[in-house]
Amino acid sequence: MNVRIRKKLIQVARGRAHLMTFQNLIYEADLGLNLDNPHEKLQLAEVISEISEQEHAAGRPLLSALVRTKGNNNQGDSFFRLCERLGYGDWKELKRKPEFIEEQRESCRQFWQNSNNFSSFL
Repeated sequence: MNVRIRKKLIQVARGRAHLMTFQNLIYEADLGLNLDNPHEKLQLAEVISEISEQEHAAGRPLLSALVRTKGNNNQGDSFFRLCERLGYGDWKELKRKPEFIEEQRESCRQFWQNSNNFSSFL
C-alpha cells in the first residue's frame, strides 16, 4: 500500500491537479479503503504520515502536503502535527500560516517535476 500511495502522490506532484483528496487517493491508487470506517481512515492517515517521514529522512519534501481534506483546500491537524514532530515548529502556528502549506506543496512540486529527481528517487 505504501508504494502505491507514494507513486500516486509523486504523479500528483508532477501533474496538473497538484492536490488530491483522501477519497480520490483511495480510488486512484486502488486501495479499497472506506473513509466511513474510522480504523481504515486512521490506517490511511498513518501510511501517508509514514511516507512523509521517510521522505523527510531522505531529504525530500513531504508528499503528504499534496493530500487535502475533502471540501477544504487545507490539511487536517495530523499533517501539522507531523510537521511539528519533524521540527518545522508548533503545529498550531503552522496551521495558522497559509504560506507554510503552500511552500510545502510548491517544494514538493518542484522537486518531483525535476526529471533527475524523478528518475533517481521514484
